[in-house]
Amino acid sequence: MNVSRARYEIDMTQGPLLRKILLFAVPLMLSGSLQLLYNAADIAVVGVFTQDHTAQAAVTSTSSLINLIVTLFIGLSVGVNVCVSTHHGAGRAKEASQAVHTAIAISLIAGVGAGLFGLFAARKLLILMDSPADVIDQATLYLTIYFAGLPASMLYNFGAAVLRAIGDTRRPLYYLTISGLINVGLNLITVIVFGMGVAGVALSTVASQVVSAILVLICLVRSHGVIHLRPKEIRIVAPRLKEIARVGIPAGLQGMIFSASNVLIQSSVNSFGSVAMAGNGAAQSLDGFLNVTTNSVAQAGLAFSAQNVGARKYRRVGRVLVVCLLLSMGVGLGLGLLMYAFAGPLLRIYTKDAQVIAHGLIRMRVMCLTYFLCAVMDVFANTIRGTGHSVAPMLVTALGVVGIRLGWLFFVFPSNRTLEMLYCSYPVSWIVTSLVHAVCFVSIYRKLLKRAPLPPH
Repeated sequence: MNVSRARYEIDMTQGPLLRKILLFAVPLMLSGSLQLLYNAADIAVVGVFTQDHTAQAAVTSTSSLINLIVTLFIGLSVGVNVCVSTHHGAGRAKEASQAVHTAIAISLIAGVGAGLFGLFAARKLLILMDSPADVIDQATLYLTIYFAGLPASMLYNFGAAVLRAIGDTRRPLYYLTISGLINVGLNLITVIVFGMGVAGVALSTVASQVVSAILVLICLVRSHGVIHLRPKEIRIVAPRLKEIARVGIPAGLQGMIFSASNVLIQSSVNSFGSVAMAGNGAAQSLDGFLNVTTNSVAQAGLAFSAQNVGARKYRRVGRVLVVCLLLSMGVGLGLGLLMYAFAGPLLRIYTKDAQVIAHGLIRMRVMCLTYFLCAVMDVFANTIRGTGHSVAPMLVTALGVVGIRLGWLFFVFPSNRTLEMLYCSYPVSWIVTSLVHAVCFVSIYRKLLKRAPLPPH
């Protein structure tokens, strides 16, 4: 094995699990946090230096809509991760390499397609979300610029998925560190020096995404082994596309369904006015850090289970689930309690407006103490997906998350129309969905154990 390649790759099919999962997940936690800093820096700079809560609301209220549009394609990157991981675990170098080149081709097509759709549909979608009159113009401007940068964002996400498939989560961290610093620096320059406001922070985000995309592409071109990217061979290979789509499309649809429920909740928040929107957005940015931390462990469950299924080490999949569950719950509960204790000072990073902070505290009181439940749901769903079963998590999410949240919005929330009651829809949906996921995993795991293991060499 090439020395430089061995330094970054993790053998997920043998050896102690906890240490290897931590080696995989910790850089991914830091990478996810840096990605969130893109949006957090936008919110903080707009909130502190423009002293305009409508501008801050314009930036914060777009996240659920952005996720709704791009999640289907990001779901395909999950399919890339499983496809490359499974072939790599099974020692099928040719098929793994074809998956890598297919993934980059998909990312280019998806980035352009999603970007064009977002450019033309941004304002209409904001109107459907009941975006207030004092916010919608600036929100449309932010979305228009953001969607123009989607091709770069897709290239980075698909390239990073390829690296994660072999256990390399460190190099994406390095690239995001560089691009994140560029984003923060450009935010300060465009807003403070040039007074560009919402347009400035959007342009800064796009510039940083271009940098991260370039860096990950250079990495793949210079890599050795199955992830080596040869630009002339970038094309869609039909069997690999089918494999990626089999896992990725249900994963993307699940993400879209999940995002649709968040759009509905955001619409309900919008009805409380721009101050509530700004407070919700700041708190949402903070609980996003909880999400990426726990979801990084869930991503480890995805990659580790996929490689072990490829290597036909099925009992190890069960151990992967247990380790990831305990780790994600511990991290989610510990970090949640810490953020709960310092909720006020954390919100003051985003804004000095006392009313905005008060509204942000409402969300944080609910989310910080219950987010470990979301961690349980994500670990079950991703481990199931790593075994190659992606339809089940999608259906469970549709019924468990969206069904419960819709029922909550239409039947429970109207009887006590407060933000606290609105936010309680989150933990209730996580509990029910986790229980159903657990039943699905037990059924799938029993079937795995009946398969023949890989014969000894």
